[in-house]
Amino acid sequence: MKVEQKGNSTLIKNTQYNTAEFITKLSHEYNSFKDQNLIVDLSFDNDLQLEDVKSFSDLIKKHKKAKKSFVLVANDFDFNAVPNNITLVPSVLEAHDIIEMEEIERDLGF
Repeated sequence: MKVEQKGNSTLIKNTQYNTAEFITKLSHEYNSFKDQNLIVDLSFDNDLQLEDVKSFSDLIKKHKKAKKSFVLVANDFDFNAVPNNITLVPSVLEAHDIIEMEEIERDLGF
């Protein structure tokens, strides 16, 4: 797991674990990231399935209650199959754009 801080967001890359192990590790270390907007890069996992993406739902729900953004990054994925409560984008750049837009929405009271 590789962690990079950039502005008001934290990029967490899954570099060695399968997705289930990664979620467990991220859940255990969640308290150190809870005050930041999170970008979770799953591009390392070439066998990423929809069920793997859905398994982030509890963490996403917890994070959004704290009024912070949680964006998943996966390339080569069927983005239309992802539930609406999960934000999944194809690149880290787009993830930063989503966070910027969500920050503006929160500042405006939406």
